[in-house]
Amino acid sequence: MNNYISILSGIIFGVILTKSEVISWFRIQKMFLFEEPYMYLIIGTAVAVGAFSVLILKKIKMKSFTKEKIEFPGKDLNKGTVIGGIIFGIGWAITGACPGPIFAQIGAGESAAVATLVGAVAGVYIFNMIKSKLP
Repeated sequence: MNNYISILSGIIFGVILTKSEVISWFRIQKMFLFEEPYMYLIIGTAVAVGAFSVLILKKIKMKSFTKEKIEFPGKDLNKGTVIGGIIFGIGWAITGACPGPIFAQIGAGESAAVATLVGAVAGVYIFNMIKSKLP
């Protein structure tokens, strides 16, 4: 049952991304060129909803579907996080997609997004190979 819920949630998320135009390369380009606030408002809304949701989850001590305690461990800011964030931002600016919208772009028929997906999978694979060598 959880798989069906996940698939349905993913489809709904993809429709929302498509209808809100956040999968549009032109919207992403305008964001990075500071030509319009649209994407910043979307991202700001997502951050606010996420923060409020985490606050609620912590307050009511909700458990996962598998009845496990949901924890939100902190994460230290380090050089690797900054470098990774810069690489992520460059990739986002070039391709017009972060991980979620890649699948929505493919679903919307943007065939160039397949190259983005291949690059993202290759990047994860390469990172997994070298992560033990990183400080």
